[in-house]
Amino acid sequence: MQFGIFTVSDVTTDPTTGTTPDDTRRVKDILTIAEHADQAGLDVFATGEHHNPPFVASSPTTMLGYLAGRTEHITLSTSTTLITTNDPVRIAEEYAMLQVVSDGRMDLMMGRGNTGPVYPWFGQDIREGVNLAIENYALVRQLWENDVVNWQGRFRTPLQGFTSTPRPLDGVPPFVWHGSIRTPEIAEQAAYYGDGFLHNNIFWPIQHTEQMVGLYRQRFEHYGHGRADQAIVGLGGQFFARKNSQDAWDEFRPYFDNAPVYGHGPSMEDFTAQTPLTVGSPQQVIDRYATMKDHVGHYQRQMFLIDHAGLPLKTVLEQIDILAEDIVPELRKINDEGRPADVPSDPPSHADRVAAAMAAGTAGSDHVAAEDEWTGASV
Repeated sequence: MQFGIFTVSDVTTDPTTGTTPDDTRRVKDILTIAEHADQAGLDVFATGEHHNPPFVASSPTTMLGYLAGRTEHITLSTSTTLITTNDPVRIAEEYAMLQVVSDGRMDLMMGRGNTGPVYPWFGQDIREGVNLAIENYALVRQLWENDVVNWQGRFRTPLQGFTSTPRPLDGVPPFVWHGSIRTPEIAEQAAYYGDGFLHNNIFWPIQHTEQMVGLYRQRFEHYGHGRADQAIVGLGGQFFARKNSQDAWDEFRPYFDNAPVYGHGPSMEDFTAQTPLTVGSPQQVIDRYATMKDHVGHYQRQMFLIDHAGLPLKTVLEQIDILAEDIVPELRKINDEGRPADVPSDPPSHADRVAAAMAAGTAGSDHVAAEDEWTGASV
C-alpha cells in the first residue's frame, strides 16, 4: 500500500511568530518538502492546483517536472488537476511530457477544484462543472489513446486530424485518479473508465466516505473491470503528531484555529471527532487510520495533508519523519493483513500498465470502441 503527502500550497501567516512567507519562499519550501519525503521513503508526493491567493501551486507540471530530476523513488502526482477549467489538449500534452520526463514515475488526479471564481477566469460556467469534467476527460483519453483525433464537443473548438505530442511513454497513458468528495457522477466516471477513485475526505465523516467509495466499487464491477473489492481506491487524511499527545494538541492548536482551510469554524475537538484529522501521538494516528479499511475495504493509497496552516518548514519536515519512521511501517503491516491475493496492494505502476497493454496487444496502438451514452467517450 502506498503512503504519501499532498500540499494545497496555502500561504498562511505563522500565528506563533506573525511571519508570512512570500510566494517564492513557499514554492521553494514545497520543493524541499517533496525532496525530503522522497529521502524519507514515502511513496507519493502530490500537489494541488490553484489560481488564486492564498495558494501558489498554479502550475503543477512545472513543479513536478523539476522534482522528477531531484527525486529518485517517489511517485509524483497531483491532488487536483483542474479538468473543468484547463484545456484538455494542454492536459494531455503536459502530463504526457511529465510522464516522459519522469520515466513514468507519475500519475495524476482529475478534479473540479473548490474555487468557484476560477470558472469565469478561464472562460467557463460553474453550472456546467460536471459536464465539463465528463467531456474534457473523454477528450484527454482520446488524445492519449489515438494518434490522430477528430473531435467535436460543446466546450471547445473542434479538432481535425490533431495529434497530441509527445505521445505517452511506451504508448501507455498515465494512470488517472478521479477525485471528488460529494459528486456521484465523478465516482461513476472513474468506475466507467476503470480508473482510480480518491476520496479526499479531510472535511467529511467516515460514513460519507464509505458511501462514495461503495458507489464507485459497485459501478467499477458493473462496468466489468473486476470485482468491487479490486477497484483502486485512495483516501485523504490529516494528522499532527508528537511523542506526547498533549504536546501535539498544544503545539497544533494555534495553527488549527488560524488555518484557511478550517480555522474560525468548529473547535479542534469537534473537528478531530468528526473528520479524519488526528492530533496526538503516533500510536493514536496509527489506531485511527487502521480503521479506514473497515469502512472502505482494502485500499491502495493513503495521502496526508501536513504542510498547511502556517506550519514552519522545520516542523513539517519533522512530521514527515514521524510519518515515515513511526506511522507508515505499522500501517503497512495492518493494511496488508487479510488482503486477498488478487486485490491490488498498490495502484498500477507504469511498468504494470505497459505489461498489461502488451498482454492485451494494445500498447502504442489506437483504441476504438462504441460511444458510451453516459460519458460520451470512446474507450
